[in-house]
Amino acid sequence: MEIKFSIVKIEPPEGTNVIIGQSHFIKTVEDLYEALITASTAIKFGIAFVESSGKCLIRYDGNDEELTKLAVKYANEIRAGHAFIIFIKDGWPINVLNRIKNVMEVVTLFAATANPIQVLIAETDQGRGIIGVIDGFHTKGIETDEDKRERREFLRKIGYKR
Repeated sequence: MEIKFSIVKIEPPEGTNVIIGQSHFIKTVEDLYEALITASTAIKFGIAFVESSGKCLIRYDGNDEELTKLAVKYANEIRAGHAFIIFIKDGWPINVLNRIKNVMEVVTLFAATANPIQVLIAETDQGRGIIGVIDGFHTKGIETDEDKRERREFLRKIGYKR
């Protein structure tokens, strides 16, 4: 048996975040939609799910046409068994991750970020699978006292701390 490796590069547009995971059932799209929309009616999102049984289609939905098209585009590049990709704006992953984790079909999450990512794909004669995700860039050092101050100020500025 032969195995090939490839990389799918994803660069979320400014102001958006991407969430990538794996699920196991055709109703994933509907359940993820419900999880996202009930987290916040202000959140905009697009979802695509790579079905790897039955018709083996890319299933999709969302409440934002641009984000939905983006999710479908990258799902088509990933084409890995039961993977899903969600693009969100007007919300943060922290606002929806627990809801996504609690969707019964969700098996795992690989990334939730606004960073550019690289999805590592393995392919055999049977199909494709995600073997990992590279999120962001190389570490540049250890934070200083000034970096700590900036981090704390940022969290207060965006409303996550008082």
